[in-house]
Amino acid sequence: MICTTLCDNVLMTAQQKKILIVYSGGTIGMRQGPQGYQPETGYLQAQMASIPAFQHPDVPPYEILELQPLLDSANMHPDRWWGLAQAIARHYTDYQGFVVLHGTDTMAYTSSALPFMLQGLNKPVIVTGSQIPLCELRNDAQENLITSLLIAARYPIPEVCLYFGGRLMRGCRTLKLDAQGFQAFASPNYPLLGQVGIDIDIFWERIRPARPESRPRLQPLHHATVGALRLFPGISASVLENMLQPPLQGLVIESYGVGNGPANDPVFLRVLRQASQRGVVLINCTQCVKGSVDQQGYATGQALAETGVVAGGDLTTEAALAKLYYLLSAGYTPDETRRLLREDFCGEISH
Repeated sequence: MICTTLCDNVLMTAQQKKILIVYSGGTIGMRQGPQGYQPETGYLQAQMASIPAFQHPDVPPYEILELQPLLDSANMHPDRWWGLAQAIARHYTDYQGFVVLHGTDTMAYTSSALPFMLQGLNKPVIVTGSQIPLCELRNDAQENLITSLLIAARYPIPEVCLYFGGRLMRGCRTLKLDAQGFQAFASPNYPLLGQVGIDIDIFWERIRPARPESRPRLQPLHHATVGALRLFPGISASVLENMLQPPLQGLVIESYGVGNGPANDPVFLRVLRQASQRGVVLINCTQCVKGSVDQQGYATGQALAETGVVAGGDLTTEAALAKLYYLLSAGYTPDETRRLLREDFCGEISH
């Protein structure tokens, strides 16, 4: 269910195109309750209406679409990804751009999923949030939100981006790096799309070209069963085998270094091979914050490749999960999915 709350900037003119703020929940709009910070319907709108900065003539006119229920992003689910994508597509022709307000805990997952669901964008979709709620005296929420509105209104970036702490990043390249700092997100394997200081600097040469489509092509991402497993010294084959039981269709394996795993455990390798043979799609991503998987570099990586594990290149775990959801939801066979995991759909992987 989607509850629409129209909260127009009072300075809107008939000639100006508005920005749609799609509010999913998260810290930015929370208030303090008896059990800690919690989202509350209508509270973000009330805060924005009471803060003079949001009425400044340079702030573009906006409306707020509030999704129900508002979520702490720890409760995020692919069904909500689909709701966000549908909301943007439904209102696509009515707005200059879109700002998605989201909790930070799973923001990188949502920022990675939306590009697969909204391929063919020719308008900006900026995902943002905050570490401290807008209602607090000292917060990062106001800057993140106002700058996101300005970018969405003034810069025709045809991508899903994540803006946080002065950095504009490609959404499907991001990960959360800091649980408490104001520069909480990073894009380790792709350079920033923009940097915000005194000026807003957009690095256009790093941005994907706009597509000729008049509106994005929608693809739901909720008809697949996928997971992720981080390797650790001493991991047993039984742990892996339990993880790979039906109805699992795809698994992201977070391996060591450039894609290495326990090649001296024949039972572990046999479990991987059997899962691959029965149609489970296995993709190898590095545990390292930065870098790429190359399964040919070491014998321990080659051993994984021989079981049918696909090298994930420089995909983040978040993007790999989203890509598995996308390909399996779209109905591709396991072999087709393995092949397409290596192809670039929305700037998520380097060649």
